[in-house]
Amino acid sequence: MTQPMEPTLAMLQNPFARYFAATRPAFLTASLMACLVGLSVVWHDGLAFDIPLALVTLLFALLAQAGVNVLNDYYDAINGTDAQNTERIFPFTGGSRFIQNGVLTLAQTRNFGFVLMGCVAAAGLWLMAYSAPQLMYVGLAGLFIGWAYSAPPFRLNSRGLGELCVAAGFLAITVGTDFVQRKGFAAAPFIGGLSYALLVTNLLYINQFPDRTADTAAGKLHWVARLEVQHARWGYALIVVLAYAWLLLSVLLGWLPSLALLALLALPFSVKASCLLYRHAAQPQQLSDAIKLTIGAMMVHGTLLSLALLLSK
Repeated sequence: MTQPMEPTLAMLQNPFARYFAATRPAFLTASLMACLVGLSVVWHDGLAFDIPLALVTLLFALLAQAGVNVLNDYYDAINGTDAQNTERIFPFTGGSRFIQNGVLTLAQTRNFGFVLMGCVAAAGLWLMAYSAPQLMYVGLAGLFIGWAYSAPPFRLNSRGLGELCVAAGFLAITVGTDFVQRKGFAAAPFIGGLSYALLVTNLLYINQFPDRTADTAAGKLHWVARLEVQHARWGYALIVVLAYAWLLLSVLLGWLPSLALLALLALPFSVKASCLLYRHAAQPQQLSDAIKLTIGAMMVHGTLLSLALLLSK
């Protein structure tokens, strides 16, 4: 299969299309699914469902991930990792290539990222007014994690905290979505959202293998860069085990309905991706199929988990 072409200014002469594409819209489905899991928890618990609030919450989440994507491109251009990444698998790893290919300047990317974050803050304030003030804690935590993931002086991913950031960030989307409808905190969205958040974390984890050489040279020392390849490849399998074990435990303890076991049908995607990573961890250009399977696992898992919660009301 032919790899997608990297973006160029000639391909994106329309300013709206250019800035929209800079958000990496195909990957915003991860936030969409996290919202759907949160809304399904609300439905399963039999709470009153406010559709306008749900739609604004979804917009809030999509804008937040878009802002994080753009700012991550900016800070990875500043530290030089994307510029020297010759082993990337576009469009999955190595950034959007908008700065490196002259589609947007550094300043345009930075400004756009902060404008998106400003829109997120505005949407968050609106949601707080119609739900409860405590939503601020979820919003601030999510914004901080998204910014500090790659921005100095924190650069959390460079300190080995990237996986924790992604798991916490996507779990915060599920929890926040539930909070807006419930108008308070509950254990249900944490329980329901954790397995999906862990599978999203594995997308970050496997994407770091093609970027490993460039990230190491730029001082972006996540766990895949810190560990020898033959050891780092086991991290993916560990996260898979944690995700599905949590789902199974939650059903066994009665925290989730039995129908939630449908989400185990995503396990073959994760197992196949684990096998491909085990075999090709040292040949990152061979990981395209494993990355696609990782995306498939998280989307199938999230879809079936949401469906199970909706049908088990």
